Amino acid sequence: MRAVVVALGDLGRSARMLYHAQALAANGLDVDLVGFEGTPLPKAVADDLRIKVRRLNPATLRLRRGVSGSTYAVAGLVDAARLSLRLWRTLRTLRRPDLVLIQNPPAFPTLAVAWFSLRRRGVRFVIDWHNLGYTLLSLRLGQWHPAVRLARWLERRDARRVEANLCVSRGLAAFLESRFGVQQARVLYDRPASAFVPMDRADRERLRQALFTRLGVHGGMVAFIVCPTSWTEDEDFDLVIGAVPRLEERIRGWEAAVVGRRFPDLVILVTGDGARRAEFERRFAGLPARRVHLRARWLEPEDYPRVVGSADLGLCLHRSSSGLDIPMKVADLFGAGVPVCALDYGVCLAERVRHGDNGLLFSTARQLSDVLFDLFETFPRDQPLLDRLRGGARKSARPTWELGWAREAKPVLLPNL
Repeated sequence: MRAVVVALGDLGRSARMLYHAQALAANGLDVDLVGFEGTPLPKAVADDLRIKVRRLNPATLRLRRGVSGSTYAVAGLVDAARLSLRLWRTLRTLRRPDLVLIQNPPAFPTLAVAWFSLRRRGVRFVIDWHNLGYTLLSLRLGQWHPAVRLARWLERRDARRVEANLCVSRGLAAFLESRFGVQQARVLYDRPASAFVPMDRADRERLRQALFTRLGVHGGMVAFIVCPTSWTEDEDFDLVIGAVPRLEERIRGWEAAVVGRRFPDLVILVTGDGARRAEFERRFAGLPARRVHLRARWLEPEDYPRVVGSADLGLCLHRSSSGLDIPMKVADLFGAGVPVCALDYGVCLAERVRHGDNGLLFSTARQLSDVLFDLFETFPRDQPLLDRLRGGARKSARPTWELGWAREAKPVLLPNL
């Protein structure tokens, strides 16, 4: 059997689709993995003899600085036309698949081009919904823009004509069924891959000290917060920028109240790469911070799980455009036994992050600064709240991606196996 997995994003940062490709290959399928050039792939994918990687050069007129509004919509249409041709040329060279699995968003032109290129009798089409494409577009254009309304119509049409739909939350599944008329959308939660595991204390300390040295942070007590991100528009970095001065002020007052009392230094490492990184690195550098150290670094795929596992806390700044998705970074953190401090954007997030059990939720910069102060006030000695959250995070890591995929996705993708 053969499968085509299409993810029109940087393949190296499309973790869920890479996991799909590995799982399909492990079940005996030959996989053509199609996506954009960019970040290097993990060795487990690049070295898998059953996975053939086919990377496209992305079209990016709409991402140029200063492009917005109607100009952004026109640039998006030009990009879509150019990308459609590149994708069509690639897909038409592939051997006939038995399964086509398509990441959404982006819905257009992925679904239309794949449908006309690969649709044959007996070929099973499945959409894996990570979010709603039209709500992401509305962040730029507004919800009533004609391009947004067209995008919604296209997504609804495509959702109803494929054989099956997977999605990342129960809320998204309910939306597809009630608003798009989809029959039985199936939930496949993001879960940690086997590389994300809690670290033993000695390895954790060695890695942290080496990391702090590379980041230029020196001192005695240092607490480590990791903030995985792809630097997209649905991540609210203004919150952490607003929280840092408030936190610095509260630390100064707390230390001044008792002679000799000292709050730990906080290292907040923002990982990943993307179009907005340079802008926020400049804003990070301009903050009047002495005790809170904001750093941005790209981590290689093999290093990322270990750095995540060495953290005391994970910070999630994702502000969902639809309110229906759940960021995969949450699953990665839980897999490593790291609790999550997450921006609260609605009930779907509560499907995975339970306030006071495996993480804490916040809505404003002031709340974020208060949460960070309360968590690390007694660090590294007595930490009852942080210890309880760590225990909840470890419980939330089960089952792993591999087990969850076999239970929830395999019957949808491979019903005859």
